[in-house]
Amino acid sequence: MNDEPTTTGATGTPRHPAGRVLDAHLHVLDRQVLDRDDVPVTTVDDLEFDGIELGSRIEPGSPAPTVTAILTGPQLVMRIFGGHSPTARIIRVPWHLVAEVGTVIRLGVGADSLDAAWVERWVSRHIIGRIPGGRHDPE
Repeated sequence: MNDEPTTTGATGTPRHPAGRVLDAHLHVLDRQVLDRDDVPVTTVDDLEFDGIELGSRIEPGSPAPTVTAILTGPQLVMRIFGGHSPTARIIRVPWHLVAEVGTVIRLGVGADSLDAAWVERWVSRHIIGRIPGGRHDPE
């Protein structure tokens, strides 16, 4: 996975893609997403790609698929109780908003500008906030 197309050399053999190459399972999936102020936004449930058709084989030498969005939503509930969440419940965070991929995924925008942040806000208000001491940082 990368964010730049694969280039080919003069012989037609593929060279390494420009930019950083990431292993989606290792570097991205299930990582926490933070906004520019380190406020938790969501976790990465899935990725949306461009340049690949579902179920089709990627032929050697063809351009590498590119990531277009982080997908998130009520996936945990679906994993626990079974089934799949409806497509309308999936929230997209455009990949161009990603500023850094490390231990966490950092965005270059504030959480308030994203639909994905509502889950974190709800959990903070209705669950964490009801635990004694949950409304302030530990001293």
